[in-house]
Amino acid sequence: MFTNTKIEIQALSEKVGKKITNVGNISLLEIKQEEIINLFKSSGVLLFRDFENDLDTFTEFSNSLSTNFMDYTGGAFNRRIINNNATILTVNDFQDEVKLHGEMYYTNKPPLMLWFFCANPPLQDGETIVCDGQQFFDELSNSMKDLLSKKKLKFPGNYTKESWQKKFKTNDLNVVKEICQGNGMKVKTNEDESIDFQFICPAIHKSRDGKHDVFINSLLPAKKINPKLVCFDDDSEITDEIISELNEIAEKITVEISWQKGDILMIDNTRIMHGRRAFSDNQRDIYIRLCFPAFAF
Repeated sequence: MFTNTKIEIQALSEKVGKKITNVGNISLLEIKQEEIINLFKSSGVLLFRDFENDLDTFTEFSNSLSTNFMDYTGGAFNRRIINNNATILTVNDFQDEVKLHGEMYYTNKPPLMLWFFCANPPLQDGETIVCDGQQFFDELSNSMKDLLSKKKLKFPGNYTKESWQKKFKTNDLNVVKEICQGNGMKVKTNEDESIDFQFICPAIHKSRDGKHDVFINSLLPAKKINPKLVCFDDDSEITDEIISELNEIAEKITVEISWQKGDILMIDNTRIMHGRRAFSDNQRDIYIRLCFPAFAF
Protein backbone atom coordinates (compact mmCIF):
# COMPACT_ATOMS: atom_id res chain seq x y z
CA MET A 1 0.00 0.00 0.00
CA PHE A 2 1.22 3.49 -0.80
CA THR A 3 2.36 5.49 2.21
CA ASN A 4 2.10 8.87 0.48
CA THR A 5 -1.13 10.58 1.57
CA LYS A 6 -0.99 12.99 -1.36
CA ILE A 7 -2.04 10.35 -3.86
CA GLU A 8 -5.22 8.35 -4.19
CA ILE A 9 -5.37 4.76 -5.49
CA GLN A 10 -8.49 3.36 -7.17
CA ALA A 11 -9.24 0.27 -9.20
CA LEU A 12 -8.99 0.80 -12.95
CA SER A 13 -11.55 -1.98 -13.36
CA GLU A 14 -13.02 -4.83 -11.34
CA LYS A 15 -10.43 -7.29 -12.63
CA VAL A 16 -7.24 -5.47 -13.47
CA GLY A 17 -5.25 -2.30 -13.05
CA LYS A 18 -4.97 0.64 -10.69
CA LYS A 19 -5.36 4.40 -11.16
CA ILE A 20 -3.00 6.56 -9.12
CA THR A 21 -4.33 10.10 -8.82
CA ASN A 22 -2.42 13.13 -7.60
CA VAL A 23 -4.48 14.87 -4.89
CA GLY A 24 -1.66 16.77 -3.16
CA ASN A 25 0.16 18.61 -5.96
CA ILE A 26 3.25 16.39 -5.87
CA SER A 27 5.60 15.15 -8.56
CA LEU A 28 5.60 11.57 -9.84
CA LEU A 29 9.24 11.44 -8.90
CA GLU A 30 8.33 11.85 -5.22
CA ILE A 31 6.54 8.49 -5.07
CA LYS A 32 8.61 5.64 -3.66
CA GLN A 33 9.70 3.36 -6.48
CA GLU A 34 9.31 0.21 -4.37
CA GLU A 35 5.62 0.98 -3.88
CA ILE A 36 5.09 1.56 -7.61
CA ILE A 37 6.89 -1.69 -8.44
CA ASN A 38 4.86 -3.77 -5.99
CA LEU A 39 1.57 -2.35 -7.25
CA PHE A 40 2.62 -2.84 -10.87
CA LYS A 41 3.53 -6.49 -10.30
CA SER A 42 0.17 -7.24 -8.73
CA SER A 43 -2.02 -5.07 -10.97
CA GLY A 44 -0.44 -5.41 -14.42
CA VAL A 45 -1.32 -1.88 -15.53
CA LEU A 46 -1.05 1.48 -13.75
CA LEU A 47 -2.54 4.81 -14.83
CA PHE A 48 -0.93 7.93 -13.35
CA ARG A 49 -3.29 10.93 -13.53
CA ASP A 50 -3.39 14.61 -12.55
CA PHE A 51 0.36 14.96 -12.22
CA GLU A 52 2.05 17.93 -13.90
CA ASN A 53 3.71 15.75 -16.51
CA ASP A 54 5.48 16.86 -19.65
CA LEU A 55 7.72 14.95 -22.04
CA ASP A 56 10.79 15.50 -19.85
CA THR A 57 9.00 14.17 -16.77
CA PHE A 58 7.71 11.18 -18.71
CA THR A 59 11.20 10.43 -19.96
CA GLU A 60 12.80 10.76 -16.52
CA PHE A 61 10.09 8.74 -14.78
CA SER A 62 10.16 5.88 -17.30
CA ASN A 63 13.98 5.92 -17.28
CA SER A 64 13.96 5.48 -13.51
CA LEU A 65 12.02 2.21 -13.67
CA SER A 66 13.15 0.74 -16.98
CA THR A 67 16.15 -0.46 -18.94
CA ASN A 68 17.05 -1.64 -22.46
CA PHE A 69 14.68 0.67 -24.32
CA MET A 70 13.89 -0.49 -27.86
CA ASP A 71 13.81 1.63 -31.01
CA TYR A 72 11.10 -0.39 -32.82
CA THR A 73 13.36 -1.62 -35.61
CA GLY A 74 11.31 -4.15 -37.60
CA GLY A 75 8.03 -3.06 -36.01
CA ALA A 76 4.75 -3.56 -37.82
CA PHE A 77 3.60 0.08 -37.93
CA ASN A 78 5.14 3.38 -38.97
CA ARG A 79 6.07 5.38 -35.89
CA ARG A 80 7.70 8.79 -35.84
CA ILE A 81 10.53 9.57 -33.42
CA ILE A 82 9.79 12.23 -30.82
CA ASN A 83 12.31 14.82 -29.58
CA ASN A 84 15.16 13.09 -31.45
CA ASN A 85 14.91 10.16 -29.03
CA ALA A 86 14.55 6.90 -31.00
CA THR A 87 12.96 5.20 -27.97
CA ILE A 88 10.06 7.68 -27.75
CA LEU A 89 7.61 7.12 -30.59
CA THR A 90 4.24 8.42 -31.66
CA VAL A 91 1.31 6.02 -32.12
CA ASN A 92 -0.80 8.41 -34.21
CA ASP A 93 0.31 7.86 -37.80
CA PHE A 94 -3.10 6.39 -38.62
CA GLN A 95 -6.51 6.69 -36.97
CA ASP A 96 -8.09 3.26 -37.38
CA GLU A 97 -9.09 0.92 -34.58
CA VAL A 98 -6.33 -1.37 -33.31
CA LYS A 99 -7.51 -4.67 -31.84
CA LEU A 100 -6.20 -5.96 -28.52
CA HIS A 101 -2.69 -7.41 -28.75
CA GLY A 102 0.58 -7.93 -26.98
CA GLU A 103 3.22 -5.52 -28.25
CA MET A 104 5.55 -7.11 -30.84
CA TYR A 105 4.31 -10.64 -30.22
CA TYR A 106 5.11 -11.28 -33.88
CA THR A 107 8.74 -11.67 -32.73
CA ASN A 108 10.35 -13.87 -30.10
CA LYS A 109 11.79 -10.84 -28.28
CA PRO A 110 8.84 -8.62 -27.31
CA PRO A 111 9.42 -5.93 -24.69
CA LEU A 112 8.33 -6.92 -21.18
CA MET A 113 7.05 -3.46 -20.32
CA LEU A 114 5.36 -0.54 -22.10
CA TRP A 115 4.91 3.13 -21.29
CA PHE A 116 2.33 5.46 -22.84
CA PHE A 117 2.20 9.25 -22.42
CA CYS A 118 -0.66 11.55 -23.39
CA ALA A 119 0.90 14.75 -24.76
CA ASN A 120 -2.55 15.79 -25.96
CA PRO A 121 -5.88 13.92 -25.76
CA PRO A 122 -8.24 13.50 -28.72
CA LEU A 123 -11.30 15.70 -28.98
CA GLN A 124 -13.35 12.52 -28.79
CA ASP A 125 -12.96 8.74 -29.14
CA GLY A 126 -9.45 7.30 -29.50
CA GLU A 127 -9.55 5.56 -26.13
CA THR A 128 -6.72 3.16 -25.37
CA ILE A 129 -8.11 -0.24 -24.44
CA VAL A 130 -6.56 -2.88 -22.19
CA CYS A 131 -7.49 -6.32 -20.93
CA ASP A 132 -5.98 -8.99 -18.69
CA GLY A 133 -4.66 -11.92 -20.71
CA GLN A 134 -5.13 -14.22 -17.73
CA GLN A 135 -8.81 -13.31 -17.60
CA PHE A 136 -9.04 -13.68 -21.38
CA PHE A 137 -7.77 -17.25 -21.14
CA ASP A 138 -10.25 -18.05 -18.36
CA GLU A 139 -13.12 -16.78 -20.54
CA LEU A 140 -12.24 -19.07 -23.47
CA SER A 141 -14.51 -22.04 -24.11
CA ASN A 142 -13.01 -25.43 -23.29
CA SER A 143 -12.89 -26.30 -26.99
CA MET A 144 -11.02 -23.07 -27.75
CA LYS A 145 -8.54 -23.69 -24.93
CA ASP A 146 -7.92 -27.16 -26.35
CA LEU A 147 -7.52 -25.86 -29.92
CA LEU A 148 -5.10 -23.08 -28.98
CA SER A 149 -3.05 -25.39 -26.79
CA LYS A 150 -2.51 -27.76 -29.73
CA LYS A 151 -1.98 -25.32 -32.60
CA LYS A 152 0.34 -22.35 -32.93
CA LEU A 153 -0.19 -19.17 -34.93
CA LYS A 154 1.59 -18.48 -38.23
CA PHE A 155 2.19 -14.91 -39.35
CA PRO A 156 3.46 -14.86 -42.96
CA GLY A 157 4.20 -11.74 -44.96
CA ASN A 158 6.29 -9.93 -47.53
CA TYR A 159 8.40 -6.79 -47.43
CA THR A 160 9.31 -5.00 -50.64
CA LYS A 161 12.84 -3.63 -50.83
CA GLU A 162 11.53 -0.14 -50.07
CA SER A 163 9.47 -1.29 -47.08
CA TRP A 164 12.23 -3.34 -45.41
CA GLN A 165 14.69 -0.50 -45.85
CA LYS A 166 12.27 1.76 -43.98
CA LYS A 167 11.24 -0.70 -41.27
CA PHE A 168 14.74 -1.97 -40.50
CA LYS A 169 16.53 1.36 -41.03
CA THR A 170 19.20 -0.14 -43.29
CA ASN A 171 19.99 -0.74 -46.96
CA ASP A 172 21.87 -3.97 -46.20
CA LEU A 173 19.73 -7.04 -46.87
CA ASN A 174 22.10 -9.22 -44.84
CA VAL A 175 21.47 -7.04 -41.79
CA VAL A 176 17.71 -7.44 -42.28
CA LYS A 177 18.02 -11.22 -42.56
CA GLU A 178 20.12 -11.30 -39.40
CA ILE A 179 17.57 -9.23 -37.46
CA CYS A 180 14.65 -11.33 -38.68
CA GLN A 181 16.36 -14.61 -37.87
CA GLY A 182 17.32 -13.24 -34.46
CA ASN A 183 13.62 -12.51 -33.89
CA GLY A 184 12.70 -16.10 -34.72
CA MET A 185 11.48 -15.45 -38.26
CA LYS A 186 12.09 -17.65 -41.27
CA VAL A 187 13.23 -15.49 -44.18
CA LYS A 188 13.41 -16.05 -47.95
CA THR A 189 14.94 -13.44 -50.26
CA ASN A 190 13.65 -12.88 -53.77
CA GLU A 191 15.29 -11.75 -57.01
CA ASP A 192 13.78 -8.26 -56.71
CA GLU A 193 15.33 -8.00 -53.21
CA SER A 194 11.95 -8.28 -51.52
CA ILE A 195 11.74 -10.78 -48.66
CA ASP A 196 9.13 -13.34 -47.65
CA PHE A 197 8.96 -14.13 -43.96
CA GLN A 198 6.96 -16.12 -41.48
CA PHE A 199 6.81 -16.25 -37.71
CA ILE A 200 5.27 -19.06 -35.67
CA CYS A 201 4.33 -18.64 -32.02
CA PRO A 202 1.81 -19.84 -29.43
CA ALA A 203 -1.40 -17.92 -28.75
CA ILE A 204 -1.16 -18.83 -25.07
CA HIS A 205 1.85 -18.20 -22.85
CA LYS A 206 2.67 -19.01 -19.25
CA SER A 207 2.58 -16.18 -16.71
CA ARG A 208 5.85 -14.97 -15.23
CA ASP A 209 5.37 -17.19 -12.16
CA GLY A 210 4.39 -20.17 -14.33
CA LYS A 211 1.10 -20.64 -12.46
CA HIS A 212 -1.34 -19.20 -15.00
CA ASP A 213 -2.11 -19.42 -18.69
CA VAL A 214 -2.20 -16.07 -20.49
CA PHE A 215 -3.85 -15.36 -23.84
CA ILE A 216 -1.50 -12.76 -25.29
CA ASN A 217 -0.47 -12.50 -28.94
CA SER A 218 -0.96 -10.37 -32.06
CA LEU A 219 -3.71 -12.47 -33.64
CA LEU A 220 -6.69 -10.10 -33.56
CA PRO A 221 -5.08 -7.06 -35.26
CA ALA A 222 -3.12 -9.28 -37.68
CA LYS A 223 -6.29 -11.13 -38.67
CA LYS A 224 -8.09 -7.84 -39.24
CA ILE A 225 -5.26 -6.40 -41.37
CA ASN A 226 -4.40 -9.60 -43.28
CA PRO A 227 -7.41 -11.93 -42.92
CA LYS A 228 -6.29 -14.35 -45.64
CA LEU A 229 -2.67 -14.64 -44.56
CA VAL A 230 -2.75 -15.38 -40.84
CA CYS A 231 -3.36 -19.06 -40.12
CA PHE A 232 -2.38 -21.92 -37.84
CA ASP A 233 1.07 -23.46 -38.07
CA ASP A 234 -0.31 -26.47 -39.97
CA ASP A 235 -1.73 -24.01 -42.54
CA SER A 236 -5.31 -24.67 -41.43
CA GLU A 237 -7.68 -21.72 -41.41
CA ILE A 238 -8.39 -19.55 -38.40
CA THR A 239 -12.12 -19.40 -39.06
CA ASP A 240 -14.55 -16.53 -38.63
CA GLU A 241 -16.16 -18.53 -35.81
CA ILE A 242 -12.87 -18.60 -33.91
CA ILE A 243 -12.29 -14.88 -34.37
CA SER A 244 -15.90 -14.15 -33.43
CA GLU A 245 -15.49 -15.91 -30.08
CA LEU A 246 -12.24 -14.08 -29.39
CA ASN A 247 -13.71 -10.69 -30.31
CA GLU A 248 -16.74 -11.30 -28.09
CA ILE A 249 -14.51 -12.09 -25.13
CA ALA A 250 -12.33 -9.07 -25.90
CA GLU A 251 -15.29 -6.70 -25.84
CA LYS A 252 -16.63 -8.29 -22.66
CA ILE A 253 -13.45 -7.74 -20.64
CA THR A 254 -12.01 -4.63 -22.30
CA VAL A 255 -11.26 -1.62 -20.12
CA GLU A 256 -11.33 1.76 -21.87
CA ILE A 257 -8.98 4.57 -20.89
CA SER A 258 -10.17 8.01 -21.95
CA TRP A 259 -7.01 10.06 -22.08
CA GLN A 260 -6.37 13.26 -20.18
CA LYS A 261 -3.39 15.52 -20.85
CA GLY A 262 -0.31 14.35 -18.94
CA ASP A 263 -1.60 10.81 -18.27
CA ILE A 264 1.05 8.08 -18.06
CA LEU A 265 0.21 4.40 -18.52
CA MET A 266 2.56 1.61 -17.39
CA ILE A 267 1.79 -1.85 -18.85
CA ASP A 268 3.04 -5.37 -18.15
CA ASN A 269 3.46 -6.72 -21.70
CA THR A 270 3.66 -10.32 -20.45
CA ARG A 271 0.07 -10.19 -19.19
CA ILE A 272 -1.84 -7.15 -20.44
CA MET A 273 -3.03 -6.75 -24.02
CA HIS A 274 -3.74 -3.27 -25.34
CA GLY A 275 -5.24 -1.56 -28.38
CA ARG A 276 -7.27 1.51 -29.19
CA ARG A 277 -10.58 2.76 -30.49
CA ALA A 278 -10.69 4.59 -33.80
CA PHE A 279 -10.67 8.39 -33.82
CA SER A 280 -11.14 11.10 -36.42
CA ASP A 281 -9.48 14.29 -35.19
CA ASN A 282 -5.86 15.39 -35.39
CA GLN A 283 -5.54 16.39 -31.73
CA ARG A 284 -4.62 12.97 -30.34
CA ASP A 285 -0.92 12.86 -29.49
CA ILE A 286 0.12 9.71 -27.61
CA TYR A 287 3.70 8.45 -27.25
CA ILE A 288 5.00 4.97 -26.45
CA ARG A 289 8.23 3.51 -25.06
CA LEU A 290 9.12 -0.19 -25.29
CA CYS A 291 11.48 -1.52 -22.65
CA PHE A 292 12.32 -3.97 -19.90
CA PRO A 293 11.94 -3.51 -16.13
CA ALA A 294 14.89 -2.20 -14.17
CA PHE A 295 13.76 -4.40 -11.28
CA ALA A 296 13.27 -8.09 -10.58
CA PHE A 297 10.32 -9.24 -12.69
